[in-house]
Formats: sequence, C-alpha cells, structure tokens
Amino acid sequence: MHIPSMQDRVSADEWQLRCDLAACYRLVALYGWTDLIFTHISARVPGPEHHFLINPYGMMFDEITASSLIKVDQDGNKLSESTLPVNRAGFVIHSAIHAARDDAQCVIHTHTRAGVAVSAQRDGVLPISQQSTFVLASLAYHDYEGVALHDAEKPRLQDDLGTANFLMLRNHGLLTVGASIADAFLSMYIFESACQIQLAAQAGGGELRMIAPDILAGTAESMRVQTAGLGGAFAWPALLRKLERVDDSYRS
Repeated sequence: MHIPSMQDRVSADEWQLRCDLAACYRLVALYGWTDLIFTHISARVPGPEHHFLINPYGMMFDEITASSLIKVDQDGNKLSESTLPVNRAGFVIHSAIHAARDDAQCVIHTHTRAGVAVSAQRDGVLPISQQSTFVLASLAYHDYEGVALHDAEKPRLQDDLGTANFLMLRNHGLLTVGASIADAFLSMYIFESACQIQLAAQAGGGELRMIAPDILAGTAESMRVQTAGLGGAFAWPALLRKLERVDDSYRS
C-alpha cells in the first residue's frame, strides 16, 4: 500500500511523534501483542486542541508507518488524509482518555490472550511477581459494557481510570497510559508480563505466595531507581535499535 510521505506537511515535532508512534505499533507487533487489526495505540499531538494520532483501521500493525497514521479531533473528524477509516471503538476509548488526562500523551490498548484471561478473573492482577508490583501501584478496573461504540461509556471510563496508568478492561484486555510513548510501551510490557506470569503460576497448581503490602508501597521509588529516573525513555533507544535491525520502514 503506497502512502505519500507526510514529513514535509507537518511540523518537526509532529513528525517525530509520528515516527515514535509508528515504532510503537511495530514493536507491539514484534512482541506478539496484536489482535489482527482490532486494537489501537494513540498519541496526542502537541497543542491545546487534544488532537491525537491513531492507526488507520484495516492495516496490520507491522504495516504502520509515520505517514499512514491519521490525525483526528475530539469529535472523530479526520484532520489528515486517508482512504481508510478510524476504528470507532478505538476512537471512543482513546478520545475519552485524551480528553480527561492532560498527562496522557500515549494510550495503548491490547487484546492479548494473557491480558484478556486475567481480566476475566474475579481478583484481577495478583501480587505474586515483581512485575505485578509495578502494575498494582497504579491499577484501575473498568467493567465490560460491550464493544466500546457509544459515547455514553466515556464518563464511566474516565472515572474508572482516574489518575491510574494501568487499566484492566474487564473481560476485554489491557490499557496503559503514559506521559510519553516510551512510558506507555514500558508499562504495557510490564502489564503483559505480569499477566503471563500469573497464568503460568496458576497453571502450576500449587498454592501461590502473595507479596506483602509494605513491599507494594515502595514500587514507585523502585521503578525510578531501575530506570535512572528516566522511565520508559531509559529503554526506548535500545528498543528502536532492535526495531531498526528488523525493519526501518516505519519511519516512512
């Protein structure tokens, strides 16, 4: 699919954002978190309008490029040319979060088997792994209301998320919010890992040991130390180098 370059038609800041968001789509595909064409990642464009970039509905994540991403406003109107539509459910979820959270530059939503499986468990994420401690430090839940096609769900989604950076959509999947694309990606990596570990531990059949609540209380500081205070930016350059070795066409 030939898509003309947008590089000379947007600001330098937006082009860099497009490149990083396209890289995020490719990395999600590389790590096996896709559900064909049915999930979505968005990034807020700099400025007061709450415009954001999202994938064209119908492209696989490993096809996404910086130029193929669609810019939309809070009413779902396209602000950049594309012959492909925007996923309505993706727009509802992402527009709700970008509208309510000024700090949410990036929102990632997945339907992985591990994520959906844990989201269907009554107790959700259990404090049984180091990964789970980082999630539990900022985790919220949102009950399933069917495919997210209706604006009426937005206020409940916003209220349930609150100030959390991890959201478990019950019977549906995982969602992370980040002040940068790198932060949201690192959070999703940890969230997905926590779910995979939980299912593996439960499959072992033995009694599970829970991590003490006082240890959970210190996880924010632990994460700061682990990433030298940089959050996702600490790992992002290495992730981009990994992606470059596989395919650098995301920057087109």
